[in-house]
Amino acid sequence: MLRAALLPAALLITGAIAGWGILDTAGLAAFASNLVAVQFTSRAWFIMLTVSFMLIVTVALALSRYGDIRLGHDDDRPEFSTVSWLTMLFAAGMGVGLLYWGTAEPLTHYVLIADYTDATEAADYALFMTNFHWGLHAWAIYALTGLIIAYFSFRRDCPTLVSAPLIHVFGSNAITRDIGWLSDLLAIVAIAIGLGGSVAMGVFQVKEGIEALLGLPDMGLWLTLGVFAALCLAYLPPLLVDLSRGMALLSNMAMAIAGGLMIFILLAGPTHYLMGGIVEAAGAYFAGAFAHGFRTFTFFDERVGDWFQSWTLTYMVWWLAWAPFVGVFIARISRGRTIREFVAGVLLVPTAFSIVWFGVFGGVGFYGVLQIDVPVLEVVQNNVDGVTFFVLERFPLASLTIAAVVAAAFLFIITSVVSAAFVLGMFSTGGDLNPSARVKLIWGVVLGALGLVMILSGSIDAVKSIIALGALPFVFIVLLLVVCLLKALKTEKVRES
Repeated sequence: MLRAALLPAALLITGAIAGWGILDTAGLAAFASNLVAVQFTSRAWFIMLTVSFMLIVTVALALSRYGDIRLGHDDDRPEFSTVSWLTMLFAAGMGVGLLYWGTAEPLTHYVLIADYTDATEAADYALFMTNFHWGLHAWAIYALTGLIIAYFSFRRDCPTLVSAPLIHVFGSNAITRDIGWLSDLLAIVAIAIGLGGSVAMGVFQVKEGIEALLGLPDMGLWLTLGVFAALCLAYLPPLLVDLSRGMALLSNMAMAIAGGLMIFILLAGPTHYLMGGIVEAAGAYFAGAFAHGFRTFTFFDERVGDWFQSWTLTYMVWWLAWAPFVGVFIARISRGRTIREFVAGVLLVPTAFSIVWFGVFGGVGFYGVLQIDVPVLEVVQNNVDGVTFFVLERFPLASLTIAAVVAAAFLFIITSVVSAAFVLGMFSTGGDLNPSARVKLIWGVVLGALGLVMILSGSIDAVKSIIALGALPFVFIVLLLVVCLLKALKTEKVRES
């Protein structure tokens, strides 16, 4: 009975949030901001402790005697070659977020930090914080969630649901079924709201890119809504058919464009400056990331506390919102690999790529600020959506590179929405590996409505608050899933080292 009610309940909650946001965008944004601020103030320590715990557990499993266990049966072998697998991990790690924040985030942190220290140290710490937000802790959330889903789905032959580990480990009874149902519901809500935020970010960036490419003044909401309408027309048709190689091709195309753009900037820009910054940032990050995972900035002033909440804490719950979605994708492509192989690939490869990405785009921004006095900080403070294009206009082939960013962002949004609608359809229909076109189309409409809510808010800060509101309850579910994994692993027969 509860299982049959999952889809209507999920649609009711997400639809109600979308409806509220469309009718009273400011009211929803204010409600989310106020509630999230209260939660972050009281639970900052718990959130940081949780994500650090997840990183520790993930690394410990890889290094332990359980590292040789396969995510599947003992005779299963990887479906994809190591190169193809790592390429798809890049695709999972890449997205509109990196395109949007490549230059903007390090410089945003720099504006605050420069008031507390000199410019050089401010630049170093700004890159460190950016790498922290996109590095090991973020991917540990994805890795551990994906590991749990893969383990119970492929080794214990459970349904691909968030609730499956709980019911498998503790048995099927009224309590576990109720908690499991709630877990699936919270996962669906977190995914839907998180994806809606990414849709908004992508639309904001595509709109700015079109204006930069065509030399248009600020066209306001009308062009934004036009981009959003084009996006909906592009992603709705694929929802009517099965997922195919075409979607993987679009994702790989977007990743290839983004990777080519990064290499172009590295070679066309101050290469020695950027490479020096990348090496220095990598060393600083790996030396300090673990300890920083326990920082809560409790003894700093209110301005720093607000910054910590609006960036670090928001990012951590944002990754938690995406964890079931990305976890299913990672699990799907990792069947047959050992836990040790899985953790090494999922943790290290995307983290390394992010360090290089922000080293290039953040480094270009710092070069403009510290070396040649380009007014990029003014753009960051006044028009964060257009920072990437402002930087690209300072390089050769600006029209080509701006068009490439617009195309990559558009492709990333389409593939994300179609994939998310598939996962949501699967979760909301009891783990059906082939949800009907009707269910996927319904979720596509809901995701579009949530994206529209975020767009109408007109503020990235409001977008981040709404995402955090949807993801906060899932923090507790993730911890419950970790307990299920650890209990299940204790029953495994493994070779003693």
